Amino acid sequence: MIMLKNRILFIVFVLFCNLLSYGQDTYTYVQPKQLDDGLKTSNLKSLGIDTTRVYHFFNQAKNGKNKLHSVLLLKNDQLIIEEYFNNHTANIPHDLRSTTKSIRSILMGIAIDKGFIDHVNDPISKYLKKPVPQKNIDTRKEKITIKHLLTMSTGLECNDWDKKSKGQEDKVYRKKDWLQYTLDLPMVNEPGTVSKYCSMGAMLVAEIISQASGMTIDKFADNYLFSELGITNIRWGHTSDKKVIPSGKRLYMTSRDMAKLGLLILHQGKWNKKQIVSQRWIEEATTPKTKITGIDYGYLWWNIPFAVNKKVLMSKTATGNGGQYIMVIPELNMVAVYTGGAYNSQEDKLPFAITKDVFLPTFDIQK
Repeated sequence: MIMLKNRILFIVFVLFCNLLSYGQDTYTYVQPKQLDDGLKTSNLKSLGIDTTRVYHFFNQAKNGKNKLHSVLLLKNDQLIIEEYFNNHTANIPHDLRSTTKSIRSILMGIAIDKGFIDHVNDPISKYLKKPVPQKNIDTRKEKITIKHLLTMSTGLECNDWDKKSKGQEDKVYRKKDWLQYTLDLPMVNEPGTVSKYCSMGAMLVAEIISQASGMTIDKFADNYLFSELGITNIRWGHTSDKKVIPSGKRLYMTSRDMAKLGLLILHQGKWNKKQIVSQRWIEEATTPKTKITGIDYGYLWWNIPFAVNKKVLMSKTATGNGGQYIMVIPELNMVAVYTGGAYNSQEDKLPFAITKDVFLPTFDIQK
């Protein structure tokens, strides 16, 4: 595991160095536009900090070869950096991929707050009335709770990062009934003992919310989350050419709206002084409960550390294939948002290098 982490870090380092090898000094900073979308903007220069790293990076990124689509940075609740690449713009919703999982976690918290679901430790069978397991009947399936879905520790044979796994997402996408197939997977571990990255578990989270509330997940999200944050330019979809149930779809959202969700996490569930999801849930969801491939994991939210200035800053991070990230760094009152097109490539880790080597050293001196 350590060797794998070091290899990824090395790849990111090489990608970052290659990126900085292109271009001339032509970058001109422009303050993000103040729009009627609930985000406040400010000028980077007003912070009175050394912006050398920021200018150098964006100079190279704007002129170099990369698969970035957007980079946004919020400091002290102000959007101070907003840059788009490779013909992407502010008003085009982006495929969030697995970043949708972290948003489902927020929706689960709201479902509990609103009383649609009683407790995270309830068995999924209390709310998931159909379908029910028809194959590989195992009493351990009766012990699977909502918490197990959120921590990816159901015990089902479901591991997206193992192509041999029967529940690997690409295999499931070829099936006619994703819900039935997932519930029919064999058990390989006792629930709550081993965590494996399982996209189908996050689909079950959405379906439980839907069946408990009587609303499809998109309607639930609109009613209780997106309308509160002024998020309207969204859609739900999938790359599968099959008909996909609402709970199996993922979000397409603009980078600025992703930033709003980052602020919601930063402020413990509050938006414009209104509690959208309980503080207790945000704390629970973003606090480590388990580890996946050695990295701390909460309720569909990662806890990823960054070493900077001889200390460690912890981020609450949502991640998606291709380079879709919402990184919340509470200690610096900072949110970083990235979108990209580096699908199924180590290049999608580049935002970690940008955060570590550009943003954190620049802003760590400013609390």
